[in-house]
Amino acid sequence: MSTSIAAVPSRKHQPLFRQLWLWVAAAMVIGIVLGVVDPDLGILMKPFGDAFIKLIAMTIGPLVFCTIVNGMAHMADMNRVGRVALKAIVIFEVMTLLAELVGLLAVNILQPGVGMNVDMGSISGHAVDEYLGKEASFVPFVMGIIPRSLVSAFVEGNILQVLFVAILCGSALIWIGPKARPLVDVIDAAMKMIFGIVKMVMWVAPIGAYGAIAFTVGKFGFASLSSLGKLIGDFYVTCLVFILIVSLPVARLCGFSFPKFIRYFRDEILVSIATTSAEVVLPRLMAKLTYLGCEEGIVGLVVPAGYSFNLTGACLYLGMSVVFLAQATNTPLDIAHQIMLLLIMNITSKGSAGIAGAAFVVLVATISMDGTIPVASAVIILGIHRLMSQGFTPTFVITNTMATIVVTRWEKAMDVKRMTRVLESREYGVGEDFHS
Repeated sequence: MSTSIAAVPSRKHQPLFRQLWLWVAAAMVIGIVLGVVDPDLGILMKPFGDAFIKLIAMTIGPLVFCTIVNGMAHMADMNRVGRVALKAIVIFEVMTLLAELVGLLAVNILQPGVGMNVDMGSISGHAVDEYLGKEASFVPFVMGIIPRSLVSAFVEGNILQVLFVAILCGSALIWIGPKARPLVDVIDAAMKMIFGIVKMVMWVAPIGAYGAIAFTVGKFGFASLSSLGKLIGDFYVTCLVFILIVSLPVARLCGFSFPKFIRYFRDEILVSIATTSAEVVLPRLMAKLTYLGCEEGIVGLVVPAGYSFNLTGACLYLGMSVVFLAQATNTPLDIAHQIMLLLIMNITSKGSAGIAGAAFVVLVATISMDGTIPVASAVIILGIHRLMSQGFTPTFVITNTMATIVVTRWEKAMDVKRMTRVLESREYGVGEDFHS
């Protein structure tokens, strides 16, 4: 295993006031209070959240590239790279199908849309027109993997394109062999530099969380959501149930405590909830997983790939939202029809990588491809999409992290003793330097 990330000296547990999760949680509380007391001022806080997301986003392309290339170079075995990729795809497919099934089951049991009797004549579909113009089908997705140039992948910030370029470069370095060692050392140094930038940026996470949550509460409030409150509440409960369904067996099989796992990744979970963005925690997830004992090369391949192929939270959202819209508009959907929709969602969800508002784009694409549910009805969901994303984003963060651990254990590349020691000792709560 490469030691560029994992070999960090043990340190004493930091005092509570220096732990990032506490500052993020406090900032979220302040943001919620501001959004309730002065909604207009809360809405004006949005730039703080947007700026934080942009700061992290600027590091993601170079970080994914350096981590994957460095990891593959240390693997030095193309057969093993292919084996890891295949195992990851199997795990991703199982998780996403399970998420879609849980979403469909939950919405049929809880029936949040029954009785709403939405009059489609009173709804304008103009709000979803811009989403109809975006392609989320499988063929454009495959074509979109290939960038126009090696540089454009980084300029456009498309994770999947960066992943593609990194795999090509990593494969080339493996074939070059020992002569490529100087370049691998440069890439390793660049990776450490980028993680240093991430460490500095993460300390403004409380400001970003404050701005994002203040905007959300100020924009949508609580009273205006009374008619859709049941859907939001049911969705949050479903996300929690799905996390437990996936995580508890995985924790048992992989030999760690789920509550301690949540404690270890609490910073990333809180930040993803506040910002409704999984990308902002990508660098920290990769660093923490490697420090936890996962092989660096596997982390570099599996975690970024999961951002396109393991969208479990979005699949829960899709499974519930599609049937909810049918219930709300009194559109009959039998079980066979719902299963067909599940298969459509399984394809369209893979085509959402790199699209802004990806989950909502896939929702619109799914119901427009099916042709049964009125497409204009999606505007009902559009108003609460951000609030629902505060449920499905942390769901994805947790389950994608779990998927990486499963692949690592399956590949017998997990330092189990190290994982147990780190989770038990609380060596790294938050904010520490993973790359000393």
